[in-house]
Amino acid sequence: MAAPTLNYVTCRDAAGSHRMAYWQWGDEAAPHVVVCVHGLSRQGRDFDVLAQGLLARSKAPLRIACPDVVGRGRSDRLADPAGYQVPTYVADMLQMIGQLHAQAPIATLDWVGTSMGGLIGMGICGTPNLPLPVPVRKLVLNDVGPVIQWQALQRIGTYLGNTGRFESVQQAADAMWAISQSFGPHTPEQWLALSQAMVKPHAEGGFTLHYDPNIAVPFRSLTEEAAAQGQAALWAAYDNIKADTLLLRGAQSDLLSPETARQMTERGPKARLVEFEGVGHAPTLIADEQVEAVASFLLDNATDEKPRRGTG
Repeated sequence: MAAPTLNYVTCRDAAGSHRMAYWQWGDEAAPHVVVCVHGLSRQGRDFDVLAQGLLARSKAPLRIACPDVVGRGRSDRLADPAGYQVPTYVADMLQMIGQLHAQAPIATLDWVGTSMGGLIGMGICGTPNLPLPVPVRKLVLNDVGPVIQWQALQRIGTYLGNTGRFESVQQAADAMWAISQSFGPHTPEQWLALSQAMVKPHAEGGFTLHYDPNIAVPFRSLTEEAAAQGQAALWAAYDNIKADTLLLRGAQSDLLSPETARQMTERGPKARLVEFEGVGHAPTLIADEQVEAVASFLLDNATDEKPRRGTG
């Protein structure tokens, strides 16, 4: 299996600066760039299977960048946990895209965002006059929209920040599976592969999860009232999106409701909706049908499909 290269970009913050890591697949000079951004406590290696699937299917050179959002994976931790919010992440992504463009000009820019990565994508695509080399052409929102169900946030809050200590990678993988079964069916081998990059050595021996526990600080300060008030701003960003948009939804998702998904097909970019049976929040983009849904949407050699339902 081919492996991605690890790269870094320096980004400004309130304390000065931090480095954000990103994993790059494919042809480093390709003018077609796909940015893939992970969920709240995950990291960029979540997209290994998708990246390989896109490269295998593409008839033209392709460059894929999968960042570890600051505070996760190989990226730095922020001195002030208050910075762990979408505006910081949007600014970091702009810096990364600028660096990619300086290395080799970008002619086509696409975005795949899972959960939090989708919210960042909405910020990138729905905010006017951002310094992008080219507008985002195609946007994939993976199980996320302007309305996030409060009960899902409460569920996530029960484990976010508990990075733990484990005797082995397998033990850590088992612990993550206990709280991640909504991701849908995975073989033990698939889940272990997905878990490898989620752990790092613990200072006192064994392993711990590879993110800053302080990402939970701003998350836990969020109230139901504040979440509801934020929906108007998110809908405004969504309605301003000009990119061709694909909305993926786990049919059993507790974060993206059927009603919100329906509204997203009727307003703003009028997203095409693909749902995966037997999956909740969020599809991991490992199953063949999930990879194919993204690839057929992004790649120029694909046919234009109508909205459809997947089978999980």
